[in-house]
Amino acid sequence: MNEHPSTRLDNVNIAFFGAGAMVEAILRGVVDARLVDPARVTVMNRQNAERLASLRQRYGVVTAADEEARQEALRGADMIVLGMKPKDAAAALRMLAPILSPRQLILSFIAGLSISTIDTLLGDNRPIARTMPNTSSTIGLGATGISYSPAVTPAQRSQVEAIFAAVGISAVVDEPLIEAVNGVSGSGPAYVYYLMEAMIAAGQQMGLTPEAARELTVQTVRGAAEMVRQTGEDPTELRRKVTSPGGTTQAAIETLDSFRFQEGMQAAIVHCAERAREMGEAIRREASSPGSHDNEQRK
Repeated sequence: MNEHPSTRLDNVNIAFFGAGAMVEAILRGVVDARLVDPARVTVMNRQNAERLASLRQRYGVVTAADEEARQEALRGADMIVLGMKPKDAAAALRMLAPILSPRQLILSFIAGLSISTIDTLLGDNRPIARTMPNTSSTIGLGATGISYSPAVTPAQRSQVEAIFAAVGISAVVDEPLIEAVNGVSGSGPAYVYYLMEAMIAAGQQMGLTPEAARELTVQTVRGAAEMVRQTGEDPTELRRKVTSPGGTTQAAIETLDSFRFQEGMQAAIVHCAERAREMGEAIRREASSPGSHDNEQRK
């Protein structure tokens, strides 16, 4: 696991293609950690000029709002970060193909988009880093899985890992396991939020004020995570320590078991990973479809 940035990106020009929440999380991380000069970072999207202006004001980055500026930034970038929606990925990569050069590193955090599909759309056996961060990157507590194509150099690997160390931790995995990362940590914050929703609702149902129910829930989840992290103990063992035979916690766990809580959680994570594969397959089919390519050229 990589936890702390150790590589500066002083001479690296980065172009972010997309300007959504995850792009902003990464921007905030690299700017706050002073990994890169904001003047070397360009952000672009298809049409939301207001969003670009907001990112420029907050982080001091360069924005490219028109086609000429976008193409100039893309041609001059050492690293191009793909942050568009999965449904827009194939069309966007086809548009990029004639602009980019084989030396440029492609860094993607598009769910389901495989290295082979990026290769199909861009050609040239390019250096590609496929990543799966999560939204906790926004506050520097992200968890990111990373897979590399064979063309990625050691220097480029260091740059990618420095970026994600600036927003949390990262783990390098074989590409087939990226979908598992998606299931466990990519969508993982949502599972915890869903649990917290239920805890807060139950607290209110039993008479706690909304504020008290929320504060107690937030601190409980935070404390439990820190117990696992700081003690290094297995969550199963920590759970056993607070589950006295015949006690209140055992009553709660038995109720969860009656609803097949663990089985449901595991099925949810597997389904999440399967959905990511389905999305990737849809992008792959579009990438290999001559008809869709012709349609893009006619637009």
